[in-house]
Amino acid sequence: MFSFPLRYRPGGKQPGIAPEKVEELPLVRQIGEDSAPFCSHRGIAPAGAAHNDERQSAAMSENTAYAPAAPANSRSRVMFASLVGTTIEFYDFYVYATAAVLVFPHLFFPPGNETTALLASFAIFGAAMVARPLGAVFFGHLGDKIGRKNTLIYALLTMGIATFLIGVLPTYHAIGWWAPLLLVIMRLAQGFAIGGEWSGAALVATENAPPGKRALFGTFPQLGAPLGFIIANGLFLIVAAALPSDNPSRPSEAFLDWGWRIPFLFSAVMVVIGLWIRLNLVESTPFTKAINTGKVVKLPLGAVVRNNWRELILGTFYMLATYVLFYLMTTFSLSYGRAPVEPGAGQLSGLGYSYNDFVLMLIFGVVFFGIFTLVSGPLADRWGRRRTLILVTLGIIAFSLLWVPLLSMGFVGVMLWLVLGFSLMGMTFGPMGALLPELFPTNVRYTGSGISYNVSSILGAAVAPFVAVWLWGIGSGSPFLVGVYLAAMGTLTLLALIIGKETAHVDMNN
Repeated sequence: MFSFPLRYRPGGKQPGIAPEKVEELPLVRQIGEDSAPFCSHRGIAPAGAAHNDERQSAAMSENTAYAPAAPANSRSRVMFASLVGTTIEFYDFYVYATAAVLVFPHLFFPPGNETTALLASFAIFGAAMVARPLGAVFFGHLGDKIGRKNTLIYALLTMGIATFLIGVLPTYHAIGWWAPLLLVIMRLAQGFAIGGEWSGAALVATENAPPGKRALFGTFPQLGAPLGFIIANGLFLIVAAALPSDNPSRPSEAFLDWGWRIPFLFSAVMVVIGLWIRLNLVESTPFTKAINTGKVVKLPLGAVVRNNWRELILGTFYMLATYVLFYLMTTFSLSYGRAPVEPGAGQLSGLGYSYNDFVLMLIFGVVFFGIFTLVSGPLADRWGRRRTLILVTLGIIAFSLLWVPLLSMGFVGVMLWLVLGFSLMGMTFGPMGALLPELFPTNVRYTGSGISYNVSSILGAAVAPFVAVWLWGIGSGSPFLVGVYLAAMGTLTLLALIIGKETAHVDMNN
């Protein structure tokens, strides 16, 4: 190495060089820059850097105030954590939704009118939707106060425990009315947990997304919906195939005795996997910055209602058509598809498929749900969330008016109905993972996006299966009025999107 005669003397004059000229020496500056990685690795100051200490001290103190201490989440970790967590949550949710049609009307209510038992089962299904906004407020408060990571762990544990306990509940024949009461309590716990799950997962994805790809990253928690559906219904299908029934409209006695419990108990395995993944997350940069700069609010609920009430209302109606379409295509369709063509007393006419056949048809349709969920992300990044969703919502309204013609065309028509419905579902659900978080600032984002998402579940998903069965009955077995109901909800969402503004260029670090 060579010697370097010029030394910087902190606070003193340099020999032959004016102090203010030292930083203009190119060799000093170049050596300082080149040695920075080497020196910083060893904890020493690089050559030529000391003279910048006083000038940079203020900037450094400001920057370190919000610089995260931990490394940022890698892209693969973000994608996997947001996807796996919501897959488990939606798995637990769909396990109940399937059992609400297939099992609970037979086991948790007094024998009698099958339609009445089905409506009662759907009513309990809808009760969870009422608990979801409460979960959004509770977990949103934690997520905006203590962080996204720990809050998501609590939500996952709550959901998993409630689902496991449903798998060990005694039936109406064993304990009478205590059975549906305990089922309601567990269902409320499920809804409470999922009220905090989705918004946290969406924030993990979007707050860690690279510039210009928020909608794409926001589709990964959304993929949990189709994947959870496929796993839950696939497991029910395997159990039903192992315990076959001679009656296509009723499961076998072995299935009703113990087989239905297997998917609920399996959720414990899923939860362990989810916890392992989420424990490896680190907190997002926007939330870390909010903590270190003192921007965390004492009461996120009060702040978001006071400052972002307009966004809360718009976000709720953005999701309305999505929720109604989703639960009509997954829950109501299973009832309609399995109902006999020639109904007996207390029954409504339907498509007459066996459970196994129709679930396979549903799973095929849900594959398109997953595909178009991923497709919607890049489109929303390119065209904007608002324009994309306006076009998709117009498609939903048109689709809703085609129900009777499609469902009257036999197997081909039913499959086309499923593929179109689930494709539109993916296109409308995918961009929501970015759109709703973008409506709110960092310090109330968990609470705000969660409330909008879950209040919409009351207006849409909570009543959709119940209203659909009621309209199905009024129509004497025809689904025409159910399609009109979907068109009306789609119109409300369309109006909200027209009123709202584009959010693609919002700075989520704000």
